[in-house]
Amino acid sequence: MSSEGEHLAIPAKPSRSLLRLVGLMKPSRGIMTAAILCICGFVTLNVAAPKILGDATDVIAAAVFGAQFDAGRFVFLLLLAAGMYCVTSLLSWAQGRLNALAVQRLAHDLREAVEGKLHRLPVAYYDGRSRGDVLSRATNDLDNVSQTLNQLLSQLLTSTLMVIGSLVMMLLLSPLLAVVSLLAVPVSALASIIVTRRSQKYFVRQWEATSDVNSLVEETATGHETIKLFNAQSSMAVRFADHNDGLYAASSKAQFASGLLVPLMAFVSNASYVGVAIVGALQFLAGAMSIGGIQAFIQFNRLFSQPLGQIGGLAQVLQSCAVSASRVFELLDAAELTGERAEQGANARADSGPGLESRFDAQFDAPSGRVAFEHISFSYRPDAPLIEDLSFQVEPGQTVAIVGHTGAGKTTLVSLLMRFHELGSGRITIDGVDIAGMGRDALRRNFGVVLQDPWIFTGTIRENIEYGFPGASEAEIVAAAEASHVDHFVRSLPNGYSTMLSNGGEPLSQGQRQLLSIARARLSGRPILILDEATSSVDTRTEVLIRQAMHRLRSNKTSFVIAHRLSTIRDADLILVMDHGRIVEHGTHHSLLALGGHYAHLHEAQFAAGGGELAAMPVRSAKHRAGQGEREAS
Repeated sequence: MSSEGEHLAIPAKPSRSLLRLVGLMKPSRGIMTAAILCICGFVTLNVAAPKILGDATDVIAAAVFGAQFDAGRFVFLLLLAAGMYCVTSLLSWAQGRLNALAVQRLAHDLREAVEGKLHRLPVAYYDGRSRGDVLSRATNDLDNVSQTLNQLLSQLLTSTLMVIGSLVMMLLLSPLLAVVSLLAVPVSALASIIVTRRSQKYFVRQWEATSDVNSLVEETATGHETIKLFNAQSSMAVRFADHNDGLYAASSKAQFASGLLVPLMAFVSNASYVGVAIVGALQFLAGAMSIGGIQAFIQFNRLFSQPLGQIGGLAQVLQSCAVSASRVFELLDAAELTGERAEQGANARADSGPGLESRFDAQFDAPSGRVAFEHISFSYRPDAPLIEDLSFQVEPGQTVAIVGHTGAGKTTLVSLLMRFHELGSGRITIDGVDIAGMGRDALRRNFGVVLQDPWIFTGTIRENIEYGFPGASEAEIVAAAEASHVDHFVRSLPNGYSTMLSNGGEPLSQGQRQLLSIARARLSGRPILILDEATSSVDTRTEVLIRQAMHRLRSNKTSFVIAHRLSTIRDADLILVMDHGRIVEHGTHHSLLALGGHYAHLHEAQFAAGGGELAAMPVRSAKHRAGQGEREAS
């Protein structure tokens, strides 16, 4: 498996992905068996019909050369051939229908598997890829697999059986002419191998380029307001043109390279036809074959050479399907977050005694909210440690603010608490129980989260509020909305709580969306809160409302506040100042100001800048500032 973030290379043998697809069709083996029987009947009748027509020709030829014309036999043979061709049409329709049912069931199951996989993938998987690439694998590649597999399963089997059946009939009619026809096989096989190898790399580039185009389109749609504000439409158009040109070039090369096979196979087929015609004429003059036999053989030659050409032409479809299948399977095979860290989970059970599972059930229906970080370490890359040997404890009901410069590890800290990432070492406990031994779903049922950029999905305001507590009553929804300053603006809307929201929350303003997310967290009633400061992009009046709503939300709950504005955390029970993954200071607002260290400098710099965002301010200690002053004085 390729590492995350890399483009997928096609497997050394494209058949591996295709064989895996066929293996996934086991639930439809009854349908596929019926489809195969229809194909066998179709091929049998198609192979037998030329012999019947050849016999009819011999009846006419015998009359031409002086024998009595057998009209009854002639009509019987013609009606028999016509009936056979009618049945083949019905069998062809039936196998196409059955094949489509089996393939669509496979596509349905693959879509379900991909959708489920997207929920089980770790955050790091999405961090290492563009959303457009993930969407392209889950939509475009999967659709391509569905469409091309249907063509491959029907045509490949039909063509293969047709080649075998017509070859048997040719050998029975004339071994010499059969040898002439078989001379085309190695030439066709060689052409197919050469073209397939050349076109393989182009199909890989084609689907990678498709992913790049999708990523840019998704980026343009998401950031359309910013693009217009900065008059960047022309630069985005240039970027799109570059990606689109790359897709055009890759697709053209893939189609051109694979398209060479069809005319090459047609040329070989026509050459074989000419050879059969010449040798057949000589056989007739020598009295070795009848006119009807030669006619039948020529038809068998067509039935032999045309499927060969189709098999060669399927190389284009096969390459495209193999690449798309490989991309889908890479997504399905990506490493998932395990149910729990086996070693530490086992240690937690050993340390906590035999009653641990029951403690999970009892405590985490209503945990008190005591959270402890014990000597934890974490890094995104082995060579770049982010958090090292970090320890602190939060008592039930406390509000803990986490401050520090960008990259200090604030968001990573709460991500570790919710197990979006796994610890390198150490442990995190809630009420004394190691979270590594808990299921992630059970753990996260205890967290209410309000993010700086609230996620609002397409649906009504009512559905968005009750998202964290499905089935809540109307009274509970309204109570949460009133406590979060949502009810007053919702009732001013024409449809009230039934107002449909789309495109991330339109038609609500940014502040209204944030209040809506607070109402959602309040209704969920979860005992531990994760609050990413939410007032940086709203007006002053809305900021006051959000602060009031968040203050009510934090009441009697253990709260972790990622702070960007220091003015919002003055009443926090504990402030943790982080710098490069370490807690360099901790205390209350007033004690940290009196200390005159990192926090005091941050406070001074932020308010001197007019209350700017903390994330933009560097962290420097008092000792560092003193050293800097000495260097400037010198």
